[in-house]
Amino acid sequence: MDLVRELIEYVKHPSVSTDPAFKVGMTGAREHICGLLKQAGLEIEVVPTPLHPIVLARRRGPAEWPHIVLYGHYDVQPADPLNLWTTPAFEPVVRDGRIWGRGTADNKGPHLVAVVALAQLLKRRPDLPLRITFLIEGEEEIGSPSFPEFLHNHKKELAEADCVVLSDTASPSTDQIVITTGLRGIVGLEVGLTGPRSDLHSGLHGGAVYNPIQALAELCASLHDADNAVTVEGFYDGVEQPTGWEREELRKLPLTEEAYRRFLDVEALHPAPGLDGLEAVRFAPTLEFNGIGGGYQGKGSKTVIPSKVFAKITCRLVPGQDPVVVHRKVAEAIHARAPKGVRVEIKEMQGNAAYYVCPPDRPNTPKEQNPVLARAFREADKAIAQAFGKAPLYLREGGSVPIIGDIRRETGLDSVMIGLFTPDSNLHAPDENFELGMAEKAVKAYELLLERVAGTPRR
Repeated sequence: MDLVRELIEYVKHPSVSTDPAFKVGMTGAREHICGLLKQAGLEIEVVPTPLHPIVLARRRGPAEWPHIVLYGHYDVQPADPLNLWTTPAFEPVVRDGRIWGRGTADNKGPHLVAVVALAQLLKRRPDLPLRITFLIEGEEEIGSPSFPEFLHNHKKELAEADCVVLSDTASPSTDQIVITTGLRGIVGLEVGLTGPRSDLHSGLHGGAVYNPIQALAELCASLHDADNAVTVEGFYDGVEQPTGWEREELRKLPLTEEAYRRFLDVEALHPAPGLDGLEAVRFAPTLEFNGIGGGYQGKGSKTVIPSKVFAKITCRLVPGQDPVVVHRKVAEAIHARAPKGVRVEIKEMQGNAAYYVCPPDRPNTPKEQNPVLARAFREADKAIAQAFGKAPLYLREGGSVPIIGDIRRETGLDSVMIGLFTPDSNLHAPDENFELGMAEKAVKAYELLLERVAGTPRR
């Protein structure tokens, strides 16, 4: 099974889950990965959902064999704006040691690495004492709305497994792999303010009413202080501080705060007190404004006082924070601070708690850690060091992958997350790409990991 050839064919299917116009592409991508999993020797089941089916592929075996779940998603982000791509998004090409196209790095390339590694391993070791379950969904890019019900319906089977291994997280470079130990949670709100019943002439009525844009700007500004700390009462309640070994590990990252600032192309970083920029994106909760709108947005001028304005807000959460509580506290603060003269409406968006898993052999490792999970971490460390020539780092990541928390909550399984895309992979942007040298080493690492975990005593 050739990784590059199969990835090119896989990416040709425009599997954009958010747009019904791409139904054919979704079907084509699903059928392609099913064919490869079958070629690798797995039993295939396509599980219907209200939107896009989930691919469930199994390698069965005796109950005493360890059982690893491998996760990925075959859906991709829209390719817009199409005019900013160097080559068409769904006509993948190999150029400068990378394969370019939508979905190459997020997530078709990384989970195809695991498929190719398993196929090679089973061809060499057909009697390998290891059970495998692949879960490849088609709704990750739209928030995995069908995945919780799928997990609930398959809880008995999946809870019997030992751990999950996946590659849907980042590494800082193609030769410095990160095993991700934590993901921030997220909770969102859309805040709407309404002033007068319709837009008003700013000359005839200006000065008599509270302009909703002014009210929204003042309200948003009130949610942080001058040091960028969130001013919502109780926002930081329960926040768990990082351990000493985590801070030490972060210091090994081959990236300085100044280099990070230059990469972002900003005049200065603005972390909350007591943290540098690299720590803030991993260890601290945030309240961010993702979008704001209202009033006239067209060319030229239109002198109105708008009737309605809105702001989209998300809070990234760390271990110890409850998304329900954080949403309530932020909503209460907004209602309390909104000026008289405007009406407030708050819509809740989907949220999830932070996720954290501690590797073995650390001061805070759980005493009753699953032995196969511990073995998977240790063997991943060795396999990555052997394949890439450098030991991995163990770091939290600032983003959120909600399904990881869903899996733990429903099945009790923890995850080993191996980062196989980098900052210049251009996820969700034009010219997305997957570095082929990294991919080839990752195939070797996955093959070594799966082979060495095989036969591990389960309890």
